[in-house]
Amino acid sequence: MSTYTLRFPGSGTIIEEAILKGREEGRRKVRAEDILRVLRVRGVEVSDAVRERVSSCGDLEVLGTWLDRAVTVGSAGELFVESAGA
Repeated sequence: MSTYTLRFPGSGTIIEEAILKGREEGRRKVRAEDILRVLRVRGVEVSDAVRERVSSCGDLEVLGTWLDRAVTVGSAGELFVESAGA
């Protein structure tokens, strides 16, 4: 059985690269916003420095780790503390 690959006129071009880059940037922005939202909803105070560090992070994996930690940390600064087992 053959598989069908969707191709649009800009596929494989700089246009597609720009679209993919935009999607990736959008995912990073939403994840950073989610981290800050979880902290806010939990009543954890977030300094401008923490807000800037989270918002400027470009690594989805790191943001994912911080999102996981945001659920349980006692202070916003604890997002960035590596666990002893890591």
